[in-house]
Amino acid sequence: MERADIERIFEAYFEKYKKTEGDRTAWSAFWTEMLSEGVLELNLTKCPRGTTFKIFVDKKKVAEVMEWDNFFPAMEKVAAEHPGLYDPDKLFSDMEFVI
Repeated sequence: MERADIERIFEAYFEKYKKTEGDRTAWSAFWTEMLSEGVLELNLTKCPRGTTFKIFVDKKKVAEVMEWDNFFPAMEKVAAEHPGLYDPDKLFSDMEFVI
């Protein structure tokens, strides 16, 4: 799946499912993939500091990056370290389906 499509889908998902972090200056949306290889959770947060991605594997934070340009290399690292856990075509197709 192309980078632009991933950004468009995740941003649309965020807009539909975001929840406030309490003071209405920070908003987050979570996506969870449960596979036989493990559990992958993506958290997209937008706040005055910018866009932050928190990436969890089996409930342990494995990365936290700012902005889209850093998201893609972080996910490549997750895919390399946890084979079979991150399939962008499947994950973002599923995400687009629920929008």
